[in-house]
Amino acid sequence: MDEAPVISVRHLTKRYADCVAVNDISFDVQPGEIFGIVGPNGAGKTSAIESVMGLRWPYAGEVRVLGLDPHRQRTQLAERIGMQLQQAELPRRLKVRELLDLFASFYQHAVPYEPLLKTWGLWEKRHNVFEALSGGQKQRLFIALALLNDPELVFLDELTTGLDPQARRQTWDLVRDIRAQGKTVVLVTHFMEEAQTLCDHVAIVDGGQIVALDAPDGLLTHIDRERGVVFDHQPELALASLEALPAVERVTREHGMVKVFGRPTTCSRISGRAETATCAPGPGQTPSRARLVLPWSRPAECYDGTLNAVASSVSGGDPPALPGRHREFDNSGNE
Repeated sequence: MDEAPVISVRHLTKRYADCVAVNDISFDVQPGEIFGIVGPNGAGKTSAIESVMGLRWPYAGEVRVLGLDPHRQRTQLAERIGMQLQQAELPRRLKVRELLDLFASFYQHAVPYEPLLKTWGLWEKRHNVFEALSGGQKQRLFIALALLNDPELVFLDELTTGLDPQARRQTWDLVRDIRAQGKTVVLVTHFMEEAQTLCDHVAIVDGGQIVALDAPDGLLTHIDRERGVVFDHQPELALASLEALPAVERVTREHGMVKVFGRPTTCSRISGRAETATCAPGPGQTPSRARLVLPWSRPAECYDGTLNAVASSVSGGDPPALPGRHREFDNSGNE
């Protein structure tokens, strides 16, 4: 017999006066998985997940978490879940060990925090005040606090926002470690790369609605996999050498950017010959810099093999952020 879902949401709607923040969403979270809720800022992700945790009321619809009603059975539920909130902040002058003592007092049954400090790399910082911790150390402390009651289910809301790429990837390892302990994780993020890397299933939220829900690989099958090469800021670049490449299907010029398109089976040949193309400028021109473009579900740049293309395709808007790789542009070619 299949296990009952850890979370069951049916027709959840949350309003703030005339604003509908969450609009009739339904989903299940299965035991032991990392479930991602992804979308741009203001999409309704936090309102949805705080309603599921019992922190937002009233709302319409039916929600069950670990078989409990998160509003009517909030006290019982709090003993079984852990949470790290998007706007989490702590008293700046309290020491790490003092914060753990304080949070442990909130639960009927808390685990010893010394092993948590050692597991999450905070043992040497236990006598430091909160404000002296680095961004990554603060995030590890938030995770340790969320695990003090040995929860069955852990909610992590925008856990890596504000972290540098190295700290973000280190935090991903911590999330995997939580799941390895047999816990279920709900991860709220606006980073597509994060969801694709960590999650077993992903719900893409836009305008308060779930616009797509599947495993990452399943979501990727829904997009047009056309891709190619972009030449930046070369309004006078001669196109003849590009159009002559056998891998090229079409070439467009938009706002100084030349876009060379090909299908997935031929795109590697496009990118492989990009250097040749850039070495053949027209008279008086300087070579252009080429870079690989990812799937294009509409006339906007996405990332090959990532959920950014899915979000762009299903929502019709700009995809959530994927920092540190290259800039994106909209339908008009503007940055």
